[in-house]
Amino acid sequence: MVKSEMIQTIPIETFLESIHGYDLIIDARSPHEYDESHIPLAQNFYALSDEEHHRVGTTYKQISPFEARVQGASFVCLNAARHIHAIYPTFTPNSKIAIYCARGGMRSSSLGTILSDIGYRIDRVIGGYKSYRTFVTGYLEDLPPLNFITLGGNTGCGKSDLLNELDNVIDLEKMANHYGSVFGDVNGAQPTQKEFQNRLMHAFLSLNRTQSAFVEAESKRIGKIMLPAPLYKQMESGFRVEITAPIEQRVERIMRMYDTMNEPFFMERMERISPYISRDDKTSAIAAFQNGDLPRVSEILLTQYYDKVYKVTIKPDMSIHNDDPLKTLDILRGIQDEQQR
Repeated sequence: MVKSEMIQTIPIETFLESIHGYDLIIDARSPHEYDESHIPLAQNFYALSDEEHHRVGTTYKQISPFEARVQGASFVCLNAARHIHAIYPTFTPNSKIAIYCARGGMRSSSLGTILSDIGYRIDRVIGGYKSYRTFVTGYLEDLPPLNFITLGGNTGCGKSDLLNELDNVIDLEKMANHYGSVFGDVNGAQPTQKEFQNRLMHAFLSLNRTQSAFVEAESKRIGKIMLPAPLYKQMESGFRVEITAPIEQRVERIMRMYDTMNEPFFMERMERISPYISRDDKTSAIAAFQNGDLPRVSEILLTQYYDKVYKVTIKPDMSIHNDDPLKTLDILRGIQDEQQR
């Protein structure tokens, strides 16, 4: 660990070990860089805006590095003046603050030094976001071994609801913001692949490694997100529990999803599944949707589309009929406790 007069610099490993001890983590990159992917919990107090970042880069290439530094310094000072009013008084001099930029260079150094000079304790991450991403990709390529309890079963059987109530969980669909089907992006855009990887690594780091972890069975792709091969392999080799449920309960769960769909979204997705559903069932589902009959829509799609197209072929280690979720949770926790012994 190296300490200068103005600011303390730390390697990415030290930062990650103490990440939950920070009161504020500052991402000093431009908003565009931040939106693409960032360290979880970080807030974007940019040294340079998107336009300013582009202008400084152009000046560096077309005029001179010195002119670029002069231009950049003026932008940083103006932005820092605005950021200080947002940071203070929410964060006091006793607050522990970390800061990073793209490569641990001028942007985090400039903004961090200003904050340090007015009395804040600042840890600047060596290598910035680039060193963080190197750590993330290395970690996911060489995942530490973990015993998974993998929940499989047909759509609407309550696997996601069960994961929400269990401990030591990797919820891939929540991290990917996608249900893993053609209708799966009903809640909006997915994160970038990089952002998903960041979330996944931190989820792994937060697990109790002495205990089995719960995960839902997925294909290698969730929407546009690809799962790391080592993770998929561990999931496939986990203790597999098939979750089943009465059709009435499945319909009720799927209705929650369809209730948020507008008609253009629904119609476009129905066109996508046309090769996999009969013309009569497709016509009936569309008519039911237009009439507001969501129970009928859900039943048709569950029985005539999901159960056929997403049919599970892997033999489970055990099956649980999830007609009573509280009972199912007790059984799953019992499996987890048994595997720990």
